[in-house]
Amino acid sequence: MTPGATGAVPIDAQRLTSVVADIFTACGIAAADAQIVAADLVAADLEGIASHGVMLVPMYVERIKKGSVSRRSAGEVVSDRAGAIIIDAGNALGQLTSRQAVKLVVARAREIGLASVAVRNGFHFGTAGRYARMMAQENCVGIVLSNTRPLMPAPGGAEAIAGNNPIAIALPSTGSFPVEADMALSATAMGKIRLAAAAGERIPEDWAVDAQGQPTSDPAAAIKGMLLPAAGPKGFSLAFVIDLLCGGLSGGALGAEVRPLYGDAAEPYRCSHFFLAVHVGHFQPGDQFAGRVRDQAMRASRSKRPAGVERVYAPGELVWATRQASGGVCRLDQATVQSLLDTATRLGLADSESSLLAAKGA
Repeated sequence: MTPGATGAVPIDAQRLTSVVADIFTACGIAAADAQIVAADLVAADLEGIASHGVMLVPMYVERIKKGSVSRRSAGEVVSDRAGAIIIDAGNALGQLTSRQAVKLVVARAREIGLASVAVRNGFHFGTAGRYARMMAQENCVGIVLSNTRPLMPAPGGAEAIAGNNPIAIALPSTGSFPVEADMALSATAMGKIRLAAAAGERIPEDWAVDAQGQPTSDPAAAIKGMLLPAAGPKGFSLAFVIDLLCGGLSGGALGAEVRPLYGDAAEPYRCSHFFLAVHVGHFQPGDQFAGRVRDQAMRASRSKRPAGVERVYAPGELVWATRQASGGVCRLDQATVQSLLDTATRLGLADSESSLLAAKGA
């Protein structure tokens, strides 16, 4: 059973988006920006990725209030050299500066074939796959990387060296669903461990180690300890180089220079991102490439299954299918719902609190 799934509360996604947008607006975020961030967080819940969903709202709010997240709508382009652009995000909300980066990188790739944007002084941007898909929708292969504070030891080690740095790659496709790979490079996301802790549940022992480097099923000990890399040395090595690509190319924070997301809310997070767009039209005419992507995805979906396996999914298909099956309803754990209610109350949003309660049971 997925941690946090017990006692899930159904919430209408449109009403939830409105409530979350109201919360951000009450913190001084421009209304249009608040709507974008809220919609992205709710989308993660609709896609079954609760660790990147509205459970993050109280932490975002605290950081905005304490000044480590700015109220800016965009970052500053500090370097622009053909296919290499650098943005200083100025600690703005990651969903906003990432859209800025996607717009710039797609326009430049359309012009010259391939382009990249490195972002420094950034903040949490949600799911990396969302931005890779945005590029794929513009006939680009989209690649998105980000770094975090060190959370994983080198294989056999007992000191956090690399973050659970995500990588997402999305491809243009003429099929019904986006074709993408989107993963953090730890065995699981820290957000899932926090969900388990909030729900009072244990975690698998191959997810994390405690502060002494020993395997643990206690989420509280895991939060104080370290995540384990996916696929051992393979996951660690890839996470290690992603950190350098993001922080190194942007001139931003590397390793422990990236601060804990749930640490001192007055201290900027300082993560770095990297966006790469390869415009397919410079390689293959028309929809030729996108058609081949569709065909390969269909081949995976329709591949032979052993007895007892109901369905096989191509990369990106499960997230798409989860959202399609949601019916526009998010299923949140009780702790997340309560944290949203508490946050709305602290901000004096009685109407938003009523709206969220009315949306329950949708």
